[in-house]
Amino acid sequence: MLMSSDELTHVPAGEQAPSRVVDLLVVDDDDEFRSTVVRRLMRRGYNVVEARDAEQALQIAQRRQFDLALLDMVMPGMSGVDLTEKLKQCQSDCEVILLTGQATVESAVRAMKLGAFDYLTKPCPLAELEVIVEKAVARRKLTRENAQLKEVLARSQPAPEMIGNSPAMQEVYRLIDRAGPTDKAILIQGESGTGKELVARALHRKSLRSELPLVVINCAALAETLLESELFGHEKGSFTGAIAAKPGLFEIADGGTLFIDEIGEMPGALQPKLLRVLEDGSMRRIGSVKERRVDVRILAATNRNMEEEVKAGRFREDLYYRINVMSLHLPPLRERAGDVGPLVRRFLGPQWQIEPEALAALERYRWPGNIRQLINAVDRAKILADNNMVRLGDLPRDVLQAGGFAPSTAVSAPHAARPATLTESESLAALQKAHVIRTLQRERGNKARAARALGVSRRSLYRLLERFDIPTSEPLPPADAAS
Repeated sequence: MLMSSDELTHVPAGEQAPSRVVDLLVVDDDDEFRSTVVRRLMRRGYNVVEARDAEQALQIAQRRQFDLALLDMVMPGMSGVDLTEKLKQCQSDCEVILLTGQATVESAVRAMKLGAFDYLTKPCPLAELEVIVEKAVARRKLTRENAQLKEVLARSQPAPEMIGNSPAMQEVYRLIDRAGPTDKAILIQGESGTGKELVARALHRKSLRSELPLVVINCAALAETLLESELFGHEKGSFTGAIAAKPGLFEIADGGTLFIDEIGEMPGALQPKLLRVLEDGSMRRIGSVKERRVDVRILAATNRNMEEEVKAGRFREDLYYRINVMSLHLPPLRERAGDVGPLVRRFLGPQWQIEPEALAALERYRWPGNIRQLINAVDRAKILADNNMVRLGDLPRDVLQAGGFAPSTAVSAPHAARPATLTESESLAALQKAHVIRTLQRERGNKARAARALGVSRRSLYRLLERFDIPTSEPLPPADAAS
């Protein structure tokens, strides 16, 4: 007998089961040995599936993903080494430990070349086997986290911090503090442009999963087929263009948080698949029958009235209750009294100033497009402004009209020469080109002085000249020709 009953039942004090459920496959034709190992590993908190031979193991592996496989080397039919090779073909990231009572140098070398994690000779104490299993699981976890990190870094952009001290935002901060540390699904509701993704990032930072990935997807930005592939992944050859297997965002976010923006736009055909993941953590890639399990916290956001969407039959009621364990309403900018000024100064940057009249006009405006519209207005004003000072005349026409200013009279003295033909329909690129030409004209073609006036390097100025096809040696065109 390889193990005593004391070894089988004793769990050292102070040790705990793995924090994430780990799926193990044990394959051995010795029924007594296999059952003993399975019971011991299950007591240690692992999720264990057993098979009596390689053929049965491969059938199971076609339907289910494993973190680790513990294989006997010598079995009737296919050997453990051959099984390792086939397992690695269908589950390349599954760690493999081989056990045998008939060890040879050649078989050990071949097993390691195939990617086996370790090779143990029977008989071996269970305590030693457990240590090897724990090391293999740790490497599997590290490999998965490295892959997640690479994918997240490739997709991520630095997120600005939340700004505002209005009573409405103070309530948002309070709810983030309360809901962040929980593991429940949260539905973030608010108008377009209010900063729902920033709230999701703040919730993730407050959670127990903050050291693991936050993965973001926007349902409104992808067609149904692409959205399904992005969320759940696909196997090679599952559709035209699927030249390689690809993990979905649920797999990438495993252990962390998945933020599903504009969830109200999710097609009805995908809603049952999302519901299943939320209910039991199981999912399948497109083109695969293999079951995969993930542990993901869901944060969702929408600008729609989800109760009306449910009543209209466009969104499943059971899925709505799954994602709406708690609802967090993000106020529109017009309800955030006193927050426009700090936001404007943040978007302008430390090298810029704004006249009091211009700031007052921005604070009086209702901002139907919320923070996204405010950012656009500030960016436009910076393009038109001179000497890093935003004045009333640099603001958009609708902001001026809402404040009771006539756009034709709001242009201050430094802008007297500005053409009156610029309209709101003009692109930012055309406005930027006109501003570069005016600056060059004012500096009589001196590119060093023009670059300083524009607040850019000479190299950046030359790139702008090339981008806008502005001549560098011939007389400059009039500024209004750029519009």
